[in-house]
Amino acid sequence: MKRAHRWPVTVAAVTFIALLAAAGLRSAPSVMMVPLEVHFGWNRATISATSAVGIFLYGLVGPFAAALMQSFGIRRTMIAGLSLMAASTFVSQWMTQSWHYLVTWGLFSGIGTGAITMVLGAAMVNRWFATRQGLVMGLMSASAATGALIFLPFLAWLTSTGAWKPVVLTVSLVCLALIPLVAFLVPERPSDVGTTRFGEAPDAPPPPPRQVADPALALKVLASASRSPVFWLLFGTFFVCGLTTNGLVGTHLIAYCGDHGIAPVAAAGLLSMMGLFDLFGTTASGWLTDRYDPRRLLFVYYALRGLSLLALPFIDFDGTSLAVFAVFYGLDWIATVPPTVAITNRAFGERDAPIVFGWVMVGHQIGAATAALGAGVIRETWGTYAPAFLIAGTFGVVAGLAALVLPARQRLAEPLPA
Repeated sequence: MKRAHRWPVTVAAVTFIALLAAAGLRSAPSVMMVPLEVHFGWNRATISATSAVGIFLYGLVGPFAAALMQSFGIRRTMIAGLSLMAASTFVSQWMTQSWHYLVTWGLFSGIGTGAITMVLGAAMVNRWFATRQGLVMGLMSASAATGALIFLPFLAWLTSTGAWKPVVLTVSLVCLALIPLVAFLVPERPSDVGTTRFGEAPDAPPPPPRQVADPALALKVLASASRSPVFWLLFGTFFVCGLTTNGLVGTHLIAYCGDHGIAPVAAAGLLSMMGLFDLFGTTASGWLTDRYDPRRLLFVYYALRGLSLLALPFIDFDGTSLAVFAVFYGLDWIATVPPTVAITNRAFGERDAPIVFGWVMVGHQIGAATAALGAGVIRETWGTYAPAFLIAGTFGVVAGLAALVLPARQRLAEPLPA
């Protein structure tokens, strides 16, 4: 490895690991759903409501975290998020009421994970990489599914006897262990360690100066971006992305499989299989984004995802059918992120793009929260998850068609003054 490339690769690796931990925390409620229902007697809709709050805050905090990274710093923001994640989940082992679960796993862990999200990956890629941005963003995006691959089978095994506290302790200790790693291996800027961005030309202009702390920066960027139709198209399609992934499949697939007599450990294995294939699918999506029109990529990803969800309620839920679904769906799990980030960068500029993408992520998490809560309510009302998957599949096909309306490469908004 070239000496000039050592620090960018190191920072990318540590960011990837931090995103893995956040993904592990976000996947934990799916394996705790049944144990909490049995232990406390809380119904599925009540538990799903906490998941919805956490998912929503995870998205809402994103643009403010991106703005904080420009003034307070990426490293400090990461440490603050990891600390809050570790503390809130650790305290939850003493909860006795459903509102305790809402406060610890819904409110505080939602805020903490909001600082360790895709906007962190976008900010890191823009600050440390001049080339290969799509490929690196693909790896950062795949971290969410890879986190499920690593954590879910183990977390499901911890709940195999009906226990939920071991899950709480595992997640909190992993987050705590990452704090010193970030503190020592994530410099704020390439110039702080005497290097440049990966692939940056020697005569490249200097990076923009660090912005003065402005609590309203995220809102100012939103006001500017919201005047562009492309923002609302990205926001809407990413709403569907969240609706069809972590809000529905990530939160309810294990319980849906349980309705068909499949044990939680086996169902978690399906999510892990999805994570394994998404690691390849999303990384390949980043490579493709560097080479092909991201609009057409989004059309393919959303349409195929929608069709797979429309088919799921009609399969036999045997081993072969579920394995085929897991492979097909896994390849497409978060493949939408690299082309979405690429369009955001081209439309709003590399400085404002992480904040704009943060607001696009709000749409993602609103969609995820809608599915997390709505699917739970549908299950309680209808006694089956099938309508929820059919609705989500239809939205996926519509989002694929909407992606074709996005503009090609032209700049759509002027950045805010530094």
